Amino acid sequence: MCIEKVGCISVFLLAENRLLREALARVLDNKNDIRVVAAVAYDSTVTERVRGLGPRIVALDSSVFARIGLDFITSVRCAIPDIKILLVGMDNDKETFLRCVRTGVSGYVLKEASANEVAAAVRSVANDGAVCPSKFCAALFEQIANPGSQLYRGKAQLGLTRREQQLVKMVGQGLSNKEIANQLKLSEQTVKNHIHRMLRKVGASDRLSAVEVCRVEGIVA
Repeated sequence: MCIEKVGCISVFLLAENRLLREALARVLDNKNDIRVVAAVAYDSTVTERVRGLGPRIVALDSSVFARIGLDFITSVRCAIPDIKILLVGMDNDKETFLRCVRTGVSGYVLKEASANEVAAAVRSVANDGAVCPSKFCAALFEQIANPGSQLYRGKAQLGLTRREQQLVKMVGQGLSNKEIANQLKLSEQTVKNHIHRMLRKVGASDRLSAVEVCRVEGIVA
């Protein structure tokens, strides 16, 4: 274990199944260069716990992903921009993989991966690498080559008005529709209409995902 070592890779582990969580935490913690700072099931306090512990990587398994989807990934990356996200035990589903990449996931490990492969993924992500199953590499190349790709669109193509860009920033600050309406002296329904149009333009299904798309495109910091 590397508790006393400087520069070891700190990992915050999220998994619903206790046996799996404890087993994976033990495997990672036994590596000389990796330290698991927490191994827990997901609850509403997780983002604050991650912020307090300051790990380099948040690793979550497929059960947590199925429960909270992309919302947690988006929210934790908005709250802690430098955090790295690693998904483990994931299904062999190309569309899910691409959505995760778009949301800012750095590593995607399939369920058939070994414990050593998970540890290798932790190291790669910690060193600013990306972990992509070989079978999905072609999908990434296809997205980049396709000018109409949902994964890589230029900022100008999003077509957001100044008001919509302003709303994105305010949503990213965690403001509710009512709070935004009060600040801008608009009706709450008008704010809802603006946000609905903004979601459609950026191709996002929820507010937090829209903020992340705009962050990637450079529209918001």
